[in-house]
Amino acid sequence: MISQFGVFTSYQVNVDANHQNILGDAANECSISVDPTNGNKMTIAWRQFNDVTSNFRQGGWGYTTDAGITWTFPGVLQNNVFRSDPVTQSNEVGQFFYLSLQSTWPTQTFYCDDLWRSTNGGQTWTEQSPDRSAGGDKEWFTIDKTGGPGHGFQYQIYDSANCFGSGVGFQRSTNGGTTWQSPVNIPNAPIYGTLDVDTNGNVFVGGWTGGTGFRCVRSSNAQIAGQTPSFDRNTAVNLGGGLLYPGAINPEGLAGQVFLAVDRSGGATNNNIYMLCSVLPAGRSTTDVMFVRSTDGGLTFSTPVKINDDPFNPSKWHWFGTFSVAPNGRLDAVWYDSRNGANNTDSQLFYSWSTDAGVTWSPNVAVSNSFNPLEGYPNQNKIGDYITMVSDNTGANVAYSATFNFNPNRGQHEEDVYYVRVFPSGGGTPTPTPTASSTSTPTPTPTASPTGTPTATASPTPILTPTATATSTATATVTPRPTPTPRSGPSPRPRPTPLPRP
Repeated sequence: MISQFGVFTSYQVNVDANHQNILGDAANECSISVDPTNGNKMTIAWRQFNDVTSNFRQGGWGYTTDAGITWTFPGVLQNNVFRSDPVTQSNEVGQFFYLSLQSTWPTQTFYCDDLWRSTNGGQTWTEQSPDRSAGGDKEWFTIDKTGGPGHGFQYQIYDSANCFGSGVGFQRSTNGGTTWQSPVNIPNAPIYGTLDVDTNGNVFVGGWTGGTGFRCVRSSNAQIAGQTPSFDRNTAVNLGGGLLYPGAINPEGLAGQVFLAVDRSGGATNNNIYMLCSVLPAGRSTTDVMFVRSTDGGLTFSTPVKINDDPFNPSKWHWFGTFSVAPNGRLDAVWYDSRNGANNTDSQLFYSWSTDAGVTWSPNVAVSNSFNPLEGYPNQNKIGDYITMVSDNTGANVAYSATFNFNPNRGQHEEDVYYVRVFPSGGGTPTPTPTASSTSTPTPTPTASPTGTPTATASPTPILTPTATATSTATATVTPRPTPTPRSGPSPRPRPTPLPRP
């Protein structure tokens, strides 16, 4: 499937050896990484369901060498091994890393992850860390690419369903993921979030603490190999609502997780900390994409700004919001949006960008055709829990799941992974969005803050040549099953005990 929408072209990633759709499978929860030394090389990881009538999934991945026009899907990390929650990252020399949750099947008896590395652009992977040596459910990780003492260190976070049996954890690897040091509990237990590193080597974690509670937590000594990581800043963040789980629009999943990213542009916005989440505002049953920023190292955050610019309609969804920061400081954000869906659930991928640290955002632009997110479920009724993107100086590379392909054997569309290149020239000029001054109340516990030397980030410029038209080819069969019925939208609720739903 190659799906054209205006100037934007979405290319299917989970394809067979002939680059055709694999009929009857499901692929969702995708994570993209780009080689910063060659923007034509990318990899996307996802949850691969070979049979949608089963909840069994494996660690799928694909790679491209031509800027996302052609994708190769070699298979899964390990055949017949239950895997979930894929996360990928690249380092500054173009190596790719793949962090994958592993467990047993059909009953999940543990929640541990292992790290894999590719030195050939995602074509093959080698396991770095022993099985069951680290991690937990809803894990995320990042790599220190600065020039400080923590250069090359890897950091991961996860919720309390983990390899160690307790606590929302943080772990560090000082040897490229070969071994992981003992976990440290994160204050206030933020979950369903991400983490990043500023140019001084400080590690920032952003996550949800229940209800409308969000936190930004800092470790300034995680970059010191001889010290046990501790957290010396812990700030409450107002994102204008609460995280929604289950998501209604995504019955057994999140309506969107928390994304945190740091500006390392070296300019006026250097070391700004940004957080974004699709949240449920008070009194609502549908979500908006909300954004905040900190200009003082996570001590305070701005009043939240709504990025989706459509007129208020309580029936419309703006979900799976994610964003990334370009090397030149531009912000790019994408999300699923049902504003044009007559049934209020059919969604399109939308895009907006900002060049002033999120004070103003461009008019929203639809970048994909419409799809029904409530079709094509595997046995687990969701389209994953997140989508991801990576920015460069001229645009951003996005991995997302959609249901463009039709499966006649089931009488409905199916979930597949797609790549699309988004770019500001496809949209308008940002319009003012008033942003109040910082208002949150910090709760820091001061300790020393080591300082590293900033390192410039490479700025690849992938080439995109949209020429094809939408097609799909059947290659297999599967037994049909009924279309799941979506649940009604729940109200915000306290943070649940993590469920066995990686």
